[in-house]
Amino acid sequence: MTLRTIETLGDLAGTRVLLRCDLNVPLDGGRITDDGRVRASVPTIRRLREAGASVVVMSHLGRPEGAPDPKYSLAPVAERLAELLGEPVAFAPETPGDGVTLLENLRFDPREASKDAAERESYAAELAALGDVVVSDGFGVVHRKQASVFELAKALPSAAGLLIAAELDVLDRLTRSPEKPYTVVLGGSKVSDKLGVIDALLPKVDRLLIGGGMLFTFLAAQGHRIGKSLLEESQFDTVRGYLKEAEERGVELVLPTDIVMASGFSADAEHVVAPADALEDTAFGADGIGLDIGPESAAAFAGHIRSSRTVFWNGPMGVFEFPAFAAGTRAVAEALTEVDGLGVVGGGDSAAAVRALGFADDAFGHISTGGGASLEFLEGKVLPGLEVLGWQQ
Repeated sequence: MTLRTIETLGDLAGTRVLLRCDLNVPLDGGRITDDGRVRASVPTIRRLREAGASVVVMSHLGRPEGAPDPKYSLAPVAERLAELLGEPVAFAPETPGDGVTLLENLRFDPREASKDAAERESYAAELAALGDVVVSDGFGVVHRKQASVFELAKALPSAAGLLIAAELDVLDRLTRSPEKPYTVVLGGSKVSDKLGVIDALLPKVDRLLIGGGMLFTFLAAQGHRIGKSLLEESQFDTVRGYLKEAEERGVELVLPTDIVMASGFSADAEHVVAPADALEDTAFGADGIGLDIGPESAAAFAGHIRSSRTVFWNGPMGVFEFPAFAAGTRAVAEALTEVDGLGVVGGGDSAAAVRALGFADDAFGHISTGGGASLEFLEGKVLPGLEVLGWQQ
């Protein structure tokens, strides 16, 4: 079977489409701080409106524990969506109208994310009564078996929206036929979060660049002292295995040669650049903490990225939220904009980082809207929200 797209639903004029989006945006006091996921939902909504359909948009936001909570309300999203669409968006009405409607946070109902299939089915049946067909376009949740993602798509005729189709096109290129040289850049705090994707991609890539907090487990496994930097001792054997496998496969596994060491975890902490094999030989000694890759490493990583035809990046290189420790992440992002080929920002913290650092979305080949979903796809896992739409990897 192949992915069912909007075209497979036939003439949509006069129909009511239930559209599952991922509008799980970061909020600060009711203000959206990154509207990337809202903007990503707009093309499919416009496509459905142009086809003559009314659209009932559904999403979750945060983890409200199955009960209404004002701080997780989608009201700010309704306002932003109306601005982007240039038409009114009715928010949480008793009965959806003929234009665009946004329902309140689906996770205010405990059945949405229940582990009990019967509970999810009962919620999906209630949602199904609000429309005629389902379009699933929340790529960030396709790895979850939840009522609006899985059971609802079985309850009515269903298809994938434009965003999911675009995400799959890019991720398929990363797994089936990547142009060479192929470089993967991984950061973030924990090696354990990336085990599956490293296992899946090591046989396919030419280079694997390791940054972020996870790099210190690699350094420590090689016998280097790392001060108070992040560490997962339980992963020593695993990372040694990766180093050995990379060598056997002829994959260049690149670790930073210098690190920005700080006196503590704060935006204004004192900091110095230290060689990766002498991180405790600074004024901070064993109390130092690594918060970014160093300038030499950032330049080397950027060079590897620019010389590649395909690049996938997931996870910041350092604590980009603190300006003093954002240079490594900025260097990777800037190099990714210069790739002569396909450069993919793998969602999650990486997507947040590029926007926080001032990069425009269209500067990159693709910014994924689903960090966890992207990684699970690359790992080769079956994603229930895609399987129910006819997709087979």
